[in-house]
Amino acid sequence: MPTMNSPFETNLFRHLSQFFADHHYLLLADQKQFRKITATGFQNVIFSPSFYQNEILVDILFGTRNQQVEQIAQQFLRNTPEYRDHANTTIISIGKFRDMPYFRYKLNPGESPEMLCADVESFFLKQGFSFLDQTRSVQAIDTLLNSQPDQPCKFLYNQTHRCYKGLIAAHLNHSPQFDGLIDRYRFELKRQTQNAHEQLRFERLIAYLLHYSAN
Repeated sequence: MPTMNSPFETNLFRHLSQFFADHHYLLLADQKQFRKITATGFQNVIFSPSFYQNEILVDILFGTRNQQVEQIAQQFLRNTPEYRDHANTTIISIGKFRDMPYFRYKLNPGESPEMLCADVESFFLKQGFSFLDQTRSVQAIDTLLNSQPDQPCKFLYNQTHRCYKGLIAAHLNHSPQFDGLIDRYRFELKRQTQNAHEQLRFERLIAYLLHYSAN
């Protein structure tokens, strides 16, 4: 649900708004993100600060939504109705992208976010924006989610959702891996959840995809 922003967040967004606007990203302050609408869905950059007595830690995540994938996925996932239109198909933190999975920006209370903003702007100019542009298609999402189906995927935090969205992307991309992924993700979902209701939902997705035509 939308939340009020702290003075720190308001100041942070003020520093970054023009930079992201120049690249066609609009601020959605209540969702703590900048978002760019694309032909296939959207791309976004999300800010997640944690406030402690002597420091502020800021995690920054970025990713894409592919509408074709999500229109199917949200029929089977247990997301709340108000979240479904805002769900990402892929998402990764700057730290994970840099192979520094525990990285967070650290500031002292009252410290200016200028150095943080400079690093964020440099990252997106050099890598982030191009990565988002290159990974918004069904074909790219199939590669991101399914290139190593027996390993955790760093482009989604929820590995159960990875099973659903990976299988959908493979089907939409007419991947020759599709049949093998059914068995792989069926096994993985059972291992992860031990939940008969979750497994039933996944079987319903499989049945849907086997009778679904992207055309």
